[in-house]
Amino acid sequence: MKRFYTLILIFAVTSVLAQPMKYGAEPLHIASKKVWNKQVRPAVMSFFQNEVYGKVPPVQPKVSFRLIGEGEAFGGKVWRREVEMTIGTSKALVLMYLPSERKGRVPAFVGMNFKGNHQIATDPEITISPNAPKGKELGSDPERGAAASRWPVEMICGAGYAVVTLYRGDIDPDFDDGFRNGIHPHFYAEGQTKPHADEWGTIGAWAWSLSRVMDYLEQDKDIDHKKVAVVGHSRLGKTALWAGAQDERFAIVISNDSGCGGAALSMRKHGETVEAINRNFPHWFCDNYNRYSGNEEALWIDQQGLIALIAPRPVYVASASLDDWADPEGEYLSALYASPVYELYGKRGLSTTTQPKIGEMDADGWVAYHLRKGAHDITAWDWERYIRFADRHFGR
Repeated sequence: MKRFYTLILIFAVTSVLAQPMKYGAEPLHIASKKVWNKQVRPAVMSFFQNEVYGKVPPVQPKVSFRLIGEGEAFGGKVWRREVEMTIGTSKALVLMYLPSERKGRVPAFVGMNFKGNHQIATDPEITISPNAPKGKELGSDPERGAAASRWPVEMICGAGYAVVTLYRGDIDPDFDDGFRNGIHPHFYAEGQTKPHADEWGTIGAWAWSLSRVMDYLEQDKDIDHKKVAVVGHSRLGKTALWAGAQDERFAIVISNDSGCGGAALSMRKHGETVEAINRNFPHWFCDNYNRYSGNEEALWIDQQGLIALIAPRPVYVASASLDDWADPEGEYLSALYASPVYELYGKRGLSTTTQPKIGEMDADGWVAYHLRKGAHDITAWDWERYIRFADRHFGR
C-alpha cells in the first residue's frame, strides 16, 4: 500500500512538472532560473509552437546562397551586397548595405520589408525582388525608395552597422492562398497539401527565413555574427519576436508596433484581437490559434511569455501614441511582465512600473520600451533609439 501511494505521488509530481501552472496575463514570477530553464521555458516554447505560431515541419528542403552582385551606393558612403537565397526551388533576394569605411567585421540589423527590396532606398542598382508587387510597383523609379523613411540606411550605416533585409513576399505572400505559393509546399510530407493544425503559418515561415539569413551572415566575412539584432515593424515585428525567441543567435530583438500576436497582451482584447486576426489574416498563425478567437482567457500564457523566451538577451518593445490598434499599453505591460524572468539572470528589466510618457523611454536595462509620438510606423526617431540601445549592449 505504501508503495502504491508513493507511485501516485511520483505520478502527480511528474504531471505538475509536465504541465506548469497557467500563467495567463500576469507578471512572470518564477521561483528560480533553474525552474525557468528546466520546467517553465520549455513549456512556454511548446505552447507558442503548437498553439500560436506553429511548428516548423520536419521535412527540410535544401537551402543555399549565391552572391549575385555588389558595389558602391549612396555616393560611395555605403557598400551594397545582394545575395540570392534558394529554398527548394523558391528564390529570395537578400539585400545588404554595409559602411564603406569599415575596419573589420560590423554588427548588423536584420529584418524583412513589406513591398520589395527596391522600396527601402532610392538606389537604382537594387535588384527587384522576384515576387515584388506587379504593375506600377515593379521597380519603376517613382516606386524606388517609397519606404526609405522606414529604412534610414545612411544613418544606420553611418553609425557603423550593416542593414540586412529581404522581401516578405519572396518567402510567403501575405494573403490567404491556401499556402499554394511561397515556401510551404517545400516542407510537405508525401500527400500533404496544407500545414497541419499545429504547423506554421506565414509568420512562422517568415521567422524561419530570418534564421536562414542568419546562417548566411555567419559566413559573411564582413559581418560580426555575434552582434546581430533582428528588427521588425507591425506584423513583421511579430515575426522578429518569434524569430528571436526561437533563435538565440540573434543577440538583440526589436519589436516596433507589433500589437496583437506580437508584444501586446491578447487578454486585454484592446485594439486588434485574436478573433480579428484569425478572421482577417487566417494565414498568419497556425490553425490551432483559432480556438482562442473570442476566447483569449483560454490562453495558457499571454505574450509576456514570448518576450520572456528571449531572456537573457536584450529586447526592445516600442509603441506609437496614436496606434491604438496595436495597444501600446498592452505592449508595455508584456515587457513589464517579462522583466522578472530577466532578473532571474541578474539582468535588469524595465526600470519602473509606469508606462513612459509620449516621447520618453525606459531603456537602461535589458528590457527596453518607448512610446513615440505619432501613428503606426517605424521612423528615424525609433531607429536612433535602437542604435543607441545596440551600442550599449554591443559595447560600442
